[in-house]
Amino acid sequence: METPGLVVHGEAEPFSTALRSLVNNRLYSDVRFVVGQEQQEVFAHRCLLACRCNFFQRLLGQEPGPGVPSPVVLSTVPAEAFLAVLEFLYTNSVKLQRHSVLEVLTAAVEYGLEELRELCLEFVVKMLDVELVCETLQVAVTFGLGPLQEHCIAFIEAHSQVQLPIFILPIPHLILLLPDPFSDPQEVLRTRGFLELSAPALLSLLRSDNLCVDEAELVLAARSWARVGAAVLERPVAEVAAPVVRELRLALLAPAELSALEEQNRREPLIPVEQIVEAWKCHALRRGDAARDAPCRRRRGTVPREHHRFLDLPFK
Repeated sequence: METPGLVVHGEAEPFSTALRSLVNNRLYSDVRFVVGQEQQEVFAHRCLLACRCNFFQRLLGQEPGPGVPSPVVLSTVPAEAFLAVLEFLYTNSVKLQRHSVLEVLTAAVEYGLEELRELCLEFVVKMLDVELVCETLQVAVTFGLGPLQEHCIAFIEAHSQVQLPIFILPIPHLILLLPDPFSDPQEVLRTRGFLELSAPALLSLLRSDNLCVDEAELVLAARSWARVGAAVLERPVAEVAAPVVRELRLALLAPAELSALEEQNRREPLIPVEQIVEAWKCHALRRGDAARDAPCRRRRGTVPREHHRFLDLPFK
């Protein structure tokens, strides 16, 4: 009986380096892409892409005709992200960058590259910060990446809390915690990523009880978000805001704040009049369950107000 063969392996690094040298290399390439809004030319090799990725197998399935083949146009993926995808397909490794990882993640999802997607998710979670988190939340909502969405919400909840530095006083065994005057618990709400969130992504955030942000600040943030959307979409502010403002807990505002909001709402409609009326009912009847569709649950960051003792709905 013939002895079974034995699979032996050479060094992986030289092999990977050699294949990496073929990424976007015109030498022996037989397919040309035009990618991104910048319409950058990228060269690749059909057989390698087709055997590594079903998306490219379908895309490049037909044999090119005689003469110079037309380029394959991929206008929605930025060139840098597409080159990262190619690097992974050629070498099974990739160098990810903070500024472009979400675009690589998007391409990985769209091209069905599960392993690359997981590598991007792992990298994003490690690199997540105040500037990146809302952009990441948007990607998670767009592509139904539930665990990533939950991680982003938890990150925003954790990083919307006021940080308390430790001051050690010259008294034995006494450590006093004082608020940091330079901390900004609303920092996430002022990022460009927040202003560019879709309505479903913003809804997922406004439904959280654990935001360490007061409702007055959330109303201001929602108005800023709606103004940006109105300018981009060329639609009225109230129309853009309609899907999300129902999650604003107006009954938590004090009467003076609610009156000021009502006056501003006359000048620049944002919140349906009926929603403000429901909040006033809570004040008039001194009961948190007195009105329909007027959530009164206090968030973790809700600033206490005198009327909150009548809401009957303590923070959970």
